[in-house]
Amino acid sequence: MGGRGGVNAELVPRPSSLLSVLKTWGAFVRFSHTVFALPFALAAMVVAARDQGGWPGGRTFALILLAMVSARTCAMTFNRIADREFDRLNPRTAMRHLPTGRVSLAGAWTLWFLSAAGLVSAAGLLNRLCLFLSPVALVVICFYSLTKRFTPYTHFFLGLALALAPIGAWLAVRGNFAWWPLRDGAVLPLLLAAAVIFWLVGFDIIYALQDYEFDRRHGLHSLVVAWGPRNALKAAFLSHMLMCELLAVFGLLARFRIAYLVGLILILLSLLLEHWLARRRSLKWIHTAFFRLNALISVIFLVVTVAEVVFHSGFKLR
Repeated sequence: MGGRGGVNAELVPRPSSLLSVLKTWGAFVRFSHTVFALPFALAAMVVAARDQGGWPGGRTFALILLAMVSARTCAMTFNRIADREFDRLNPRTAMRHLPTGRVSLAGAWTLWFLSAAGLVSAAGLLNRLCLFLSPVALVVICFYSLTKRFTPYTHFFLGLALALAPIGAWLAVRGNFAWWPLRDGAVLPLLLAAAVIFWLVGFDIIYALQDYEFDRRHGLHSLVVAWGPRNALKAAFLSHMLMCELLAVFGLLARFRIAYLVGLILILLSLLLEHWLARRRSLKWIHTAFFRLNALISVIFLVVTVAEVVFHSGFKLR
């Protein structure tokens, strides 16, 4: 329909169709899981700005957000591409978008390229150091997806990939690290990055429990396969306790007080609940243990960090 000079209604995407497409791509990259690393990046951003006596500007915040979303989308897209044949064979993942054809391989590579370009562009607009380091970040976040083929320590590579988030946000605000890590607070993002690594190691081991039999049969590596579920869970628990210790040191050096202590206790309780659920070894709890509890942990950390910066560090909003 539509006369001369009019608009053909069939060329205008229906809102429901557009929403369906967005939902498909959002589900493909598990966009909701961005909540894992993003709060740690934003916390590092706020603390870095506090130590410079100011509040991160809207432009800096928007570019950090763009860089984070782009990096996470790039990493997840590459993971889906690299694992598509294993996903096709695994009953748990056989209905994912690439194995079922809901997303084409060409479309996935296009999304990977666009998100990689988004990360590099955002980094370049932040500062020169972020621009120079952005290709390194791309290699690290994508390399993780290949590690399960040759090392049981694949969880540490995932942790390293997400640990770049607080370091990147710190560099986005500061533009550099001090030559000596204890000078000018530069040890803080390093502590936060180490905490993120151990956090990821712990809950990625828990997540790997559900693929234990499949991974063993197909020669894929993880600490669950190498050490067995019982010993791997012990390692995951130790990893999460190390995370809590690192967060405690971070709060101490950042001069945080009561709000942060309360948040740290809530994080510890969430981790204990996660491990209690993990020992039930049922797929019914995996969504709660993997997504909800870990999303809660990262959000709690961001909230109490911002609260401390605003109310207990002599910092004034401008």
